[in-house]
Amino acid sequence: MRPTAFLELTRMIPPADPLDVTFEVAARARFEIVDLRTRFSSEHADAFASYPCCLYWSAHTTAGFLDRSLVARLGPGRVSSYIETLRRIFPEGAGYAHDRLERRRDLDAAQRAVEPRNGDSHLAFIAGGLRPCVTHPNRADEPVCFVDLDGVNEGRPRRRQTRVIGFHREVVAAQTRLRVPLSGHPIDSINLKDPALGLSEELAEFVAKADVGKGRLHIALGHGERDAALTINEFETLLMKYDLAAVLRNPFRFMAEETRQALANPRAVPGKALGYARYDLVRVLNTGLSTLGLRGSLLERILAATLAVPAARVFRVRRSISLLVAETDHGRPAPVEGVYQSPILIQWRRAARDVRELDVTLYRLE
Repeated sequence: MRPTAFLELTRMIPPADPLDVTFEVAARARFEIVDLRTRFSSEHADAFASYPCCLYWSAHTTAGFLDRSLVARLGPGRVSSYIETLRRIFPEGAGYAHDRLERRRDLDAAQRAVEPRNGDSHLAFIAGGLRPCVTHPNRADEPVCFVDLDGVNEGRPRRRQTRVIGFHREVVAAQTRLRVPLSGHPIDSINLKDPALGLSEELAEFVAKADVGKGRLHIALGHGERDAALTINEFETLLMKYDLAAVLRNPFRFMAEETRQALANPRAVPGKALGYARYDLVRVLNTGLSTLGLRGSLLERILAATLAVPAARVFRVRRSISLLVAETDHGRPAPVEGVYQSPILIQWRRAARDVRELDVTLYRLE
């Protein structure tokens, strides 16, 4: 056979189908950063080696992935500082409404007995721009940062479900645009799965018509949208309407209790304690907040204003989210979501027309 004929024949051979594997990651600490590839068995590592790209998916709302562009900007050595900064901004047990289990109407008595008090982890996930679904080139020297913000509850490690899909390329399969009506409140969060909106059904029908076996649904704010972001998390009323709203008004609302009291009423605090509080805040800002978009020259101004900085300058929340598309138990492809996951639109300033537009692109994984 002539070489040119051989090349033509090989072009006709379709690539292997995407490889879809589900993993369980056992947490070793409440806060943990893992390069997910290090948890692959040698068998799975070999199986994925022939795929140039991978999609990674997490079923959880307090454990997910850092976007690769953020990791590249930080550099591998600063990822831990970034997460530590989020932990300091959202300290454990800082009076989150989400953690007042007696007020949670979504829980029965049995659930209240085991429900973790993890408002800090949800807020850190949202503010830190963590994602449940990301894609990466399949390179051994590029880490896939899986961050667990709530891996141990009352001494018991939690088992985290993740899914990895190896693929060769993404191809645009379909596109559409959604319009999200708003309440008129300047600070708001909208559950895009709310049956009253009908958007979830619209997306499911959009995906079904495209007939994509494995895919990625990319949802982005329209080009002209400002002062808003998209995330995926648990849409629990106290978390969204109280805790998140408080953070959008003042991103440092839940700083450690002694620090907040010292800054709010410095005359009531002994000089030594006040000095420690200010030192602690400056240390946090210097070691991590520069990665959140703040400059060192702003420190004094921030302290003087009780850290009331615009949410848009602190949060790494994104203008887009991705959902895994795969075959469901019903036998047809649909967006895949964990039990408590909801796509959520957040805004910290009122939209001009009390409606926001979302651009939706469905990619087929081949």
